Amino acid sequence: MEWKIGNVKIDNQIVLAPMADVCDSSFRCIAKSMGCGLVETEMISDKAIIHCNGKTREMLYMTDFERPLSQQIFGSTAESLKHASEYLCETVKPDIIDINMGCPVRKVALRGHSGAYLLKDSNKIYDIISTIADSVPVPITAKIRSGWDFENINAVEVAKILEDAGASAVTVHPRTKIQEYKGKADWNLIKEVKEAVNIPVIGNGDIKTCYDAKKMLDETECDAIMIGRGVLGNPWLIKECVDYLDYGIEPKKVSAEEKIGMIKKHCELLLKNKIDEDIAVVKMRKQASYYMKGLYKNAIIKNRIFQVNTKEELFDLLDNYLKEIER
Repeated sequence: MEWKIGNVKIDNQIVLAPMADVCDSSFRCIAKSMGCGLVETEMISDKAIIHCNGKTREMLYMTDFERPLSQQIFGSTAESLKHASEYLCETVKPDIIDINMGCPVRKVALRGHSGAYLLKDSNKIYDIISTIADSVPVPITAKIRSGWDFENINAVEVAKILEDAGASAVTVHPRTKIQEYKGKADWNLIKEVKEAVNIPVIGNGDIKTCYDAKKMLDETECDAIMIGRGVLGNPWLIKECVDYLDYGIEPKKVSAEEKIGMIKKHCELLLKNKIDEDIAVVKMRKQASYYMKGLYKNAIIKNRIFQVNTKEELFDLLDNYLKEIER
């Protein structure tokens, strides 16, 4: 089902969450190949963007295949976030800019007074969004949590402020900052936010199957669902959700051959993005371990994966593993 964020058309209701150390260009391309309607980048600090060193330039790399694409950034002041947003629009030209107001990580929320810390200050939230929205030509969105803790659940209030400030959409992860990723996401809060605002609402939290996606859409009436940890090593979940929601197609089990093939594809995409082989292989060790989950003797093969240093060693290990399980 097609929908929009501002003037940006999105083909379906599946959005890739902005996971740190996961959502680089290579993984976003995989998500797009699975039919993902909108992909988000891993979050980058406004200060890193303004200074833009080599590592930041690598993180900002994107391709036209990934569009529509939302670049997520975080920071603590309206002016710094505005400058970073203006730089992004002049250089990499994302289709959407998303402001992180939900990250619970200590160095972001407590030390940096950004991410979920912003939920403590309604005036600052308004100032940030209105300042950026008035300064750049692309839609501005925000990703929020339920609130700081259970005594301060303010997602509905924050969503209204975001809308008044000029945000074009809001993503709601209905856990508090204190919860981090523990406990169960309170989907009813997504429904409350949807009923309170007129901008699109994206629901996030506990989507592990296409049936979860359908249930969230039905129960909350949100405009789209954002999938995060459920796609780690399992980008097929994106296709399963698109197929089930749009066409009623039931999911099929992913084979070991498909998983091995995807690890290789993922690695090749990293290299295609001009990442040095040693860095690409180090990144793929962790990603490959996600892909191997649930497979025969996965603990043994995962230990071996963390010992490889080259693409050739990785591919040989995977090929030999396939031969072993086919015997």
